[in-house]
Amino acid sequence: MPQLPDPPDQHMPDQHMPDPPEHKPPARETDAERRRRRAQFLRDLAEARELRDRVQPRRAKVARLRHAMRMRTFRW
Repeated sequence: MPQLPDPPDQHMPDQHMPDPPEHKPPARETDAERRRRRAQFLRDLAEARELRDRVQPRRAKVARLRHAMRMRTFRW
């Protein structure tokens, strides 16, 4: 059976790999930037839900009925 080389030590950095570039921590984002990113995320999420409902109409109908039942049985 041929002799296999020892696996590289996980704790020792590979000498052939260059050091990764230094990442500066991002500056504190403003509220407007955060709201813009959140609005974009919510738009994407709604689009994904619409696509899923269009692709899987039976599952969407069951989810709607389940949600309606949950709302009817909710107690204030």
